Amino acid sequence: MSDSQYNARSHVLHEATLPQLKKLSPNIAVLPWGAEEAHNYHLPHGTDVVAATAFAESAVARANAGGARCLVLPAVPFGNDNLQLSQVATITMRTSTQYAVLYDVADSLARQGIDRLVIFNFHGGNDFKQLIRDVMLNLPIFIVQINLYAVAPESKKVLAVADGDHADEMETSLLLHLRPEWVAPLETAGDGKATSSKMPALSGTAGVWYPRDWASLSKDTGVGNPKAATAQKGQHIFEAIVEKVVPILVELSTAKRGDFPFVIRDR
Repeated sequence: MSDSQYNARSHVLHEATLPQLKKLSPNIAVLPWGAEEAHNYHLPHGTDVVAATAFAESAVARANAGGARCLVLPAVPFGNDNLQLSQVATITMRTSTQYAVLYDVADSLARQGIDRLVIFNFHGGNDFKQLIRDVMLNLPIFIVQINLYAVAPESKKVLAVADGDHADEMETSLLLHLRPEWVAPLETAGDGKATSSKMPALSGTAGVWYPRDWASLSKDTGVGNPKAATAQKGQHIFEAIVEKVVPILVELSTAKRGDFPFVIRDR
């Protein structure tokens, strides 16, 4: 391979060489975390991994250009999908497994002087709050969870229908922007109609949460009609989310220990 063909990105661990990493000297690791699950009939099982990785690579490149020292780790491809095992080859991680993975990643980083870890989550079934507290109890590292789908709600104004949450118009638009070759023709997609709740007090009261049995919830595994999705909408939403998270990375990377809330207690 000639020098002109070499284009490994120093901010992507999977590509970077040791000299590149030493020069970058990262103090933040960004960990994309997704899931492998059915996304209606038209999107790939790896939709959440594709999105989380793309957000991480784009946001880190822009943050580093703004003075940050961030590094994108390889994505964790499996999420908590305990209630979607009626599908085909959907893979789930129990909370105890996710804790073990998170702990080992954080421990490895902390031992090498990388004391900040940001999880870029793009799967609604993942929730790392308690795991983060437990890991930080034992390791000298500061961990942040960012649910990417929630950081730029105003971007959803471009959608025809904004009340879906899985393989809907938003996710389909993002994939049409990021990986159009992996999106089947939209005429093959189901309408994403979800089963209506027969317990309105339970499902309609703020602060109440319950698990959803996916096979009972949706015939096509989608929640929200994807038919109005376009790549242009996906690009708009992608850029809006990236713009929101870049300042967070720059701010955290340039912070000094003790700049609240960046506090790490000695262990």
